[in-house]
Amino acid sequence: MPSAFRPLKEQRYEAALFRRRALAGMALIVVCLAALGVRFAYLQVERHEEFSARSEANRVLTRPLPPARGLIYDRNGVLLAENIAAFRLEVTPEQVRNLPDMLAALGKIVPISDDDIARFNALRKGKRSYQSVPLRMKLSEEEIARFSINRWAFPGVEVVPYLTRSYPHGAEFAHTVGYVGRIDSDDLAKLDKGDYAGTTHIGKTGIERYYEDRLHGTPGYEQVEVNADHRPLRVLDRVAPTPGENLYLSIDANLQKAAEAAFGGRAGAAVAIDPRNGEVLAMVSVPSFDPNPFVNGISSADYAALLAAPDKPLLNRLLRGHYAPGSTMKPFVGLAGLEYGLRKPQDTVLSTGEFFIPGQSRGYRDDKRGGHGRVDLAQAIAQSVNTYFYSVALDMGIDRFTAFMRTFGFGAPTGIDLVGEGSGVLPSRDWKRARFNQAWYPGETVIAGIGQGYWVVTPLQLASATATLANRGVPYTPRLLRAVQARLDSKPETVPPPPARPPAIHRPGDWQAVEQGMVEVVKSGTARGLDKDFPYVIAGKTGTAERYSRTDNTWTDIATSAIERHQVLFIAFAPAEAPRIAIAVALEAGRSGGRDAAPIARTMLDAWLPGDLAAQAREAQAGAAPAEAAR
Repeated sequence: MPSAFRPLKEQRYEAALFRRRALAGMALIVVCLAALGVRFAYLQVERHEEFSARSEANRVLTRPLPPARGLIYDRNGVLLAENIAAFRLEVTPEQVRNLPDMLAALGKIVPISDDDIARFNALRKGKRSYQSVPLRMKLSEEEIARFSINRWAFPGVEVVPYLTRSYPHGAEFAHTVGYVGRIDSDDLAKLDKGDYAGTTHIGKTGIERYYEDRLHGTPGYEQVEVNADHRPLRVLDRVAPTPGENLYLSIDANLQKAAEAAFGGRAGAAVAIDPRNGEVLAMVSVPSFDPNPFVNGISSADYAALLAAPDKPLLNRLLRGHYAPGSTMKPFVGLAGLEYGLRKPQDTVLSTGEFFIPGQSRGYRDDKRGGHGRVDLAQAIAQSVNTYFYSVALDMGIDRFTAFMRTFGFGAPTGIDLVGEGSGVLPSRDWKRARFNQAWYPGETVIAGIGQGYWVVTPLQLASATATLANRGVPYTPRLLRAVQARLDSKPETVPPPPARPPAIHRPGDWQAVEQGMVEVVKSGTARGLDKDFPYVIAGKTGTAERYSRTDNTWTDIATSAIERHQVLFIAFAPAEAPRIAIAVALEAGRSGGRDAAPIARTMLDAWLPGDLAAQAREAQAGAAPAEAAR
């Protein structure tokens, strides 16, 4: 059998094919080397600075240094908001392989709530993966010790020291000073991330929020050399942060404490203002709440309990409490009658127990059965005679009535340096048309004359109007900030008061007539005896606004607990001839303004007196100094 055919190899052809393949391979290698060289040159030359920075970043960590928040004091240097040292857990997400597993394991070492995780996840969305994010605030010493032992098992998790806000007086100043809270996603959308680098908290309410820019300060930074595990080796450079400014409020802590104690837990509010410049001396909203749990994140259960509390401790009654002013409006109504020329101080009105609008059969009653007889303005204010003010309001008409009351600030925010102030309700044609799409009736003007009907005021509005009245019609915007200390080695600089607005009273005799009636309220009227053993003359006015209608069974049903029938109020200023303090007190439930609200004001006056006498002594000494120099 013949052998299979095998073609003969051509050596020349094979050699040529090999050379071609070798050249093609060499060309491919050259091209690849050239491309590699070009890429290498691009990375080394064109992107040299970028990769040098990345390399340096691996070796040098720049971390922000948050500024110390400014402190808050009362007018006498009593500390109201301070910073205390604490420790927190921070997580750098970039260094954690499996974040959910790590959090689950870490929770077995240090308690971590669902609220902590929710806040951590919300905050993490606004930061880069290499930036640390707070997880758990204010660790105890035991928790720090447990974590330190297990630190090796949690790369990317560190215990970091920081300053946390603390409010040493707890609930007493919560509605005025406010509180700070952890920065959330809503805050991040509004903040300059550079200004708040490293900062975890921001003012949420009160002074803390209104003066956030002053209190926060300016962050610094430090460059730290780290190893491959990002553990610090040494500090290369450091720029210290600039602390926030220290604020001194016009609040007097002793007066504040005395006022809150006088409420005895009853719901309401009180405000004291210096009528000469608008400085707020005390602001009390009862009940209140402890702001400290809010600083590092109050639990959902605790917050829900505060929201559900029937006495509403989170409601700032100073700014948003709604009260019918009742008879506290009578001095203002009487003053309006004088200013418009509708009455003279000596003019009298006959009180028979009921007042009738001409042509109508419905009667508007006085509190005293059978009436008070014939009374002038001073007697009408002292005895709170409804008929006098019914007639003045009716003669005035609602349009002039509204215009005059607006000059005392009713129906609008006062402009105090706090966020969230309400406007109240000043009765007017336009307001009723916008609210109910109804016309205005004369009977509504009549009851507006005694502070009833649609009237709604906030305690701050009422106090501000009382301060304007005490200052003979010259209004100042209420304010809380009294002085600012920019540096620890500098003295606090007094903040000048805002300029006075146009006066609301144009004839001094009109003010004196109203003041005479308010003095008689305390001497012989509805708050008689309030001035016992008090060295100054007090001018005041009680107010009692019915909470329930007498036309249904509610009034009868609560006959055994009459204290629930009324909102009770009291306004006052002293000394009557040269006022230095104006007060408004509002209680949500009571028998009468003279019985329940006026004693709170007297307690406040007693607490204010020592400080006022000291202030007078300082003023006298300052006035005597130039005289001594002249001699």
